[in-house]
Amino acid sequence: MTQKGSANMENLFEPKQVFTNIPELLNYLPTTLELTLISFLISLAVGLLLGVIKMKKIPVLTQLANLFISIIRGTPVLVQLYVTYFGIPMFLKYINYLYGTSYNVNSVPGIVYAFVALGLNSAAYMAETIRSAFESVESGQIEAATSLGMTYGQTLRRIILPEALTVALPNLGNSFISLMKGTSLAFTCGVVEMTAEGKIIGGRSFRYFEVYLSLALIYWVLTVAVEQILKLVEKKTRIPEEAPEMAAGDSREAEAAV
Repeated sequence: MTQKGSANMENLFEPKQVFTNIPELLNYLPTTLELTLISFLISLAVGLLLGVIKMKKIPVLTQLANLFISIIRGTPVLVQLYVTYFGIPMFLKYINYLYGTSYNVNSVPGIVYAFVALGLNSAAYMAETIRSAFESVESGQIEAATSLGMTYGQTLRRIILPEALTVALPNLGNSFISLMKGTSLAFTCGVVEMTAEGKIIGGRSFRYFEVYLSLALIYWVLTVAVEQILKLVEKKTRIPEEAPEMAAGDSREAEAAV
């Protein structure tokens, strides 16, 4: 191999560049976390509403919920981001025209569109998780609460939600992780988060491979950290499975003593 060819091979990949990119990319970690947390709260609220509608089988609303879930699941999140980014301003302009208002559509930050699109996308998947978690709660407990005079809202808050949360927690955690990785598409709404900054750095240095490798390491570390937190939360909220067996054993011992 010639000396020139050897020099070109040495410049093909720079391992140090992978680690020197990380501090610059981490400057935009707060934006990524903000996107993840707010979108997750939106998806949790909408998913809870959809889950209750599907569980109660409310006429008309159930059909609308199923249609919404089908549309969201049947279209790519990237397309949903574009539709939201261009669709909401068109809707606001139509409202201005219809009611003679003069709301400045351009004043809406791009991150708001990303919140809406990512939140609704995750809500469609979260709705099924919440519905199945609700249905895992024993009907006897709900009937007992009703017989004690509790309203459905009180039963939902005091009995159904605490037990359903324990069941749904692993899937909700997976939804949070997927949402965190999905924020990498928020650049389509003009949001500069870690991936968008990576594209900027790559365009400046022409070291795209090193930049995206840096991003991969950051997202991987974030995912591992979230997984560990979820394991701790699951351990704290887990319902002891040995309690019924111990209770049964204690009762048998008491009978034997008598």
